[in-house]
Amino acid sequence: MLSHPFFKDFQSTHIELLADCANAESFAAGGFIFHEGEPAERLYLLQTGKIAIVLHMPGQDPTAIMTLGPGGVVGWSWLFPPYRGHFCARVVEDTTAITLNAKCMMEKCWEDYQLGFELMWRCGQVMEERLHATRAQLLNHMNF
Repeated sequence: MLSHPFFKDFQSTHIELLADCANAESFAAGGFIFHEGEPAERLYLLQTGKIAIVLHMPGQDPTAIMTLGPGGVVGWSWLFPPYRGHFCARVVEDTTAITLNAKCMMEKCWEDYQLGFELMWRCGQVMEERLHATRAQLLNHMNF
């Protein structure tokens, strides 16, 4: 079930541990997977479809800062207090994803620090990607 680029080169024992936290879910086009400010309780690994990461800025229309398809990763806010989403994830095309329960993952990470490091490293890469995309959108909207 945990066949996704996010797990490339993961130890098989770590994949087995995380399998207990995983579910397959489907999301219909036009809906949202999550909204900014909601509790962050899952990590989403996209398998099919397309979603837009949307940022709400005061006084402006919502802005899609990036679009993700199969292989994409969303939902890293479960890692840090206050455990609330920073963006919205709007479903552009019918989408399927592996969802990993945050509470379950954190329990596994406390049991196996190497797993915790690996998850933090990979989620950190996702955060860096989001930061660069957000920066580019903000610069574009400021019309320098």
